[in-house]
Amino acid sequence: MSDVLLDTADRVAVLTLDRAPVNALSSAFYSEISTALERVARDDSVHVLVLRSASRKAFCAGADITELAGLTGPAAEEADVRRQELARRVFGQLLGLPQPSIAVVDGPAIGAGAVIASCCDMRMGSPRAGFVLPEVNVGRCGGGRHLMRHLPQGVVRRMYFTATPLISEEALRYGFLDSVYDDSEALADAALERARGIAAKSPVALRLGKAALNESEPLPVQEGYAVEQRYTLRLARTDDAREALAARREKRAPAFTGQ
Repeated sequence: MSDVLLDTADRVAVLTLDRAPVNALSSAFYSEISTALERVARDDSVHVLVLRSASRKAFCAGADITELAGLTGPAAEEADVRRQELARRVFGQLLGLPQPSIAVVDGPAIGAGAVIASCCDMRMGSPRAGFVLPEVNVGRCGGGRHLMRHLPQGVVRRMYFTATPLISEEALRYGFLDSVYDDSEALADAALERARGIAAKSPVALRLGKAALNESEPLPVQEGYAVEQRYTLRLARTDDAREALAARREKRAPAFTGQ
């Protein structure tokens, strides 16, 4: 039975991490997540991805410590390098996913679990959400660079060296979480409502917009804005762009075709 569930309805793909008890990231689990993300990326009928956990104990507990402890003998370093490659592949797939993505964080996101959440475009949480970088405590490094995309240096370094959690209130204050809902049901409903609202938009506009944001992010302001303008010109030549303008002018709902 798979530890990754993928369901699609109303142009929204819901990817559920379901490796009991806490979604610890083994090499095999990374591979399953990677395969599911490949499917989403190739599926033109999917406009938005929602990433969630089936566990109430954790969003994702990070590296599988049992697997790490078992890395002994001559092949240990090679196996560890392979694990790191799998992790980078999954993080890169999330960052580069053609569709917008929403992480639904209803529990602790630890180590690589915090990175997975950080690689999504949006993060919604509950009061149970928390983000932890405990790697130094277990003889590892990692996770900090990804969180530096979202959080001040001082906050990341505090997390890195103390392994104290960034609780949901702090994450909301820094914008790492964009919203916090009182309970799991309200959070799940709000995430799906947001996803369906985004999914109703032009798929070509969503994909080109995501590409523009990703390509411009590391650039200086003027260079980055020039990248966005190039994507604007590409989008303006599409049927969906013309339909969006016509629908607005005619005061009706647009009928997008993805062309």
